[in-house]
Amino acid sequence: MVEIKPLSCIEPIEIEALLDAAFGGDRFQRTAYRLREGAMAIGDLSFAAFCNGRLVGTLQSWPIMHIAENGENRPLIMVGPVAVMPDAQGMGVGRTLMCSLLSAAESAADAALMMIGDPDYYGRFFGFTADATAEWVMPGPVERHRLLARPVNGHLPPAVVGRIVPGCAVP
Repeated sequence: MVEIKPLSCIEPIEIEALLDAAFGGDRFQRTAYRLREGAMAIGDLSFAAFCNGRLVGTLQSWPIMHIAENGENRPLIMVGPVAVMPDAQGMGVGRTLMCSLLSAAESAADAALMMIGDPDYYGRFFGFTADATAEWVMPGPVERHRLLARPVNGHLPPAVVGRIVPGCAVP
């Protein structure tokens, strides 16, 4: 049984230890970390998963911005990392975290969602696609087919040329 709590209930050192266990110490070199630099996670859209009282997973969401060449700049919510302890993978922890996020996003998100992830998994189960992201420019390398987006609350991901940059105020 997976229990979901707000990520704010967890000490930052515990979150970092889980991220190290799930992704390794080189995780800071990833493009997604460049987008999160200096930003605060969105509290209403960030969660922790527990099994038998033990922290086994986290999901964080971050404010970012799509700066379009045509002047139509839009806030986005970057989902990730979705992290699960190696010994708890395959138990539905990540799926439960994503379901919690999508449920909360239906009432709390004021922008489309984006993430870097497996298109087969996140597309099939959660509706993320690369349909709108082909013209997005990231602040580092990314496999284009893994750059995904999803509408939420009528907010569509921009399907125009633009740069993805860190932080903006997304309620």
